[in-house]
Amino acid sequence: MIPGVLESVEVLKLLRELNDAPLRRSRAGARNALTFAPVAGLARDPRLLGIVRGILGSAAIPFRATLFDKSPTANWLVPWHQDTALPLRERRDAPDWGPWSVKGGVLHARAPSRALCKVLALRFHLDDSTSRNGPLRVLPGTHAHGVLSDEEIHDFAARTPAVECIVSQGGVLVMRPLLIHASSKSRENLPRRVLHFEYAAPSVVDEGLELAVA
Repeated sequence: MIPGVLESVEVLKLLRELNDAPLRRSRAGARNALTFAPVAGLARDPRLLGIVRGILGSAAIPFRATLFDKSPTANWLVPWHQDTALPLRERRDAPDWGPWSVKGGVLHARAPSRALCKVLALRFHLDDSTSRNGPLRVLPGTHAHGVLSDEEIHDFAARTPAVECIVSQGGVLVMRPLLIHASSKSRENLPRRVLHFEYAAPSVVDEGLELAVA
């Protein structure tokens, strides 16, 4: 967790722009947010890229952004899980990839751990994340165990102490997609908006499969 990556005035400007953004919103937020110029600009901001490239190397670029918008009128919980689907340019038969699906008009497939270990996520907080507004909870170290079955995730959740990720507005949470994570419903009448960015160094992640921008 890295506090104060952006100043409050910068975040408020972005929030105003997001309010007018032509993004297709669902109850939980919006996919394909990299199509919106201010979001794409933030994804490539030197302050965020500096964090990512310090871990993935100088070739790392953003390939996906999702807006999560938890509020009193759109409140939900997310059970323990890993993020295992990647957006791809085209479908091809490759070992350990699939099942395949289309999300937000973009082709996706469940990826193997050898591809997911090349990905890093930055969760940029547009609001304060508190213990009462459904913050992300994680099981530390679980990203090192590869892609897990539902039963294995349940087992880790039963025996691993969870950590609540409390991040103030303008701060960033850095995580691997295979880290087991969850969130509860908010108990506050305040929003909890997050831009979830994903980065990778090579566009070809495995077996000739290329990441799509989403």
